[in-house]
Amino acid sequence: MKFKRPKLSFWKILNMNVGFFGIQYSFGLQQSAVTPIYDFLGASPDQIPILHLAGPVTGLIVQPLVGALSDKTWHPKLGRRKPFFLIGAILCSIALLAFPFSSSLWMAAGLLWILDAGNNTAMEPYRALIADKLSEEQQPLGFQMQSFFTGFGQTLANLSLFIFPLIIVGTTGSLPSWVYASFFLGSICSIGSILWSMSKTKEDPPTKEELELIRSNDKGIFHPLLEIIEAIKDMPKVMWQLALVYLFQWYALFCYWQNSSKSVALSVWNATPSSNPDAYAEAVGWTGLINGWYNIITFLVAFGLVYLTKKIKPKHVHAICLLVAAVGFFAFPIIENKNLLFVAITGFGIGWASMMGIPYLIVVSDIPKERYGVYMGIINMMIVIPMIIQTLSFGYILKHFLGNDPRNAITFAAVLLVISAALTLIIKTKNKA
Repeated sequence: MKFKRPKLSFWKILNMNVGFFGIQYSFGLQQSAVTPIYDFLGASPDQIPILHLAGPVTGLIVQPLVGALSDKTWHPKLGRRKPFFLIGAILCSIALLAFPFSSSLWMAAGLLWILDAGNNTAMEPYRALIADKLSEEQQPLGFQMQSFFTGFGQTLANLSLFIFPLIIVGTTGSLPSWVYASFFLGSICSIGSILWSMSKTKEDPPTKEELELIRSNDKGIFHPLLEIIEAIKDMPKVMWQLALVYLFQWYALFCYWQNSSKSVALSVWNATPSSNPDAYAEAVGWTGLINGWYNIITFLVAFGLVYLTKKIKPKHVHAICLLVAAVGFFAFPIIENKNLLFVAITGFGIGWASMMGIPYLIVVSDIPKERYGVYMGIINMMIVIPMIIQTLSFGYILKHFLGNDPRNAITFAAVLLVISAALTLIIKTKNKA
């Protein structure tokens, strides 16, 4: 007989996901603030992709390992997933506090590795927690609640990049003083939101049989790796199909995040960090505002997508959202009026709302319950492998095929999103997706 999970109230689902806010504030800083920091520390345009290697590599290693470990974990007081929330939040908060003190390019790159390791440790169990706690009927709300907090957290991060430079002037060490305020606020949000969720959410204890199985699976330090390999061998076909979608989707997103502020600086201000540092700094602040706007759109439409998935197939919802994002990216680099950039990036906000929730909804029904953690980690591998490919290959592509022009990088990203939308439509699953 299939176990039927109890229905949770809207507020319980919200409290369960508050920690996602802090995680995504941190990711918002990584997307919008780290590249400008690298610029301030003297990085050249073709060095930027390789300097962002930390994110995908730590995601590739950490998330599937944490997923496999959390599947086989039970702590009487903390539970199954919450111990990993706490460890990740502590690592993330320490790295955010230290990041503004970077005195060199390689110090900043090293701290990014620690920051990403903490973020990935905290984030992966959150995906599994939704599958653990919510019935199939409530899973769309749970996953899109995470999309809502993604938009909310990243909105605050990007707004901080616009507001703090207006009220905090001057430099401290090698970086502008406003950087310290943004990252310190991120540290507080990270640990505070995780602790809130932990205090408000009780995990379901395993049955006696499940507990015995967890204890019997304690087979040494290499067992999680073996579990990941075994899970990949047994992976449902729908996940392989999603991996192909993600190859183009996430390569495109990394192109945007690495080049958005540079594109805006050129298209609106005709400035680079070396030719006009003041204008470039203004462009960075404006890009923070633009990225904040797309995240506002994300949390505004997130729950609307829940309703839409009840009317049409989730894969159709995702394909439409990807195409809308692509249209925005095509327009973004050719706009010279800074205010019209908000119109273009609205498309990405809609796409981002789908990317943060709908793909998990497409595949979750095909995943066995006892492997939720490891398969959510493997889905993250599908995200970070394209990012690794991008960081290793895009510097060459940008330099030799796109004229080392960040505006062309955004157009290139738009083309990749169109391809990913087409691939989404050919996904076939056992459920309604």
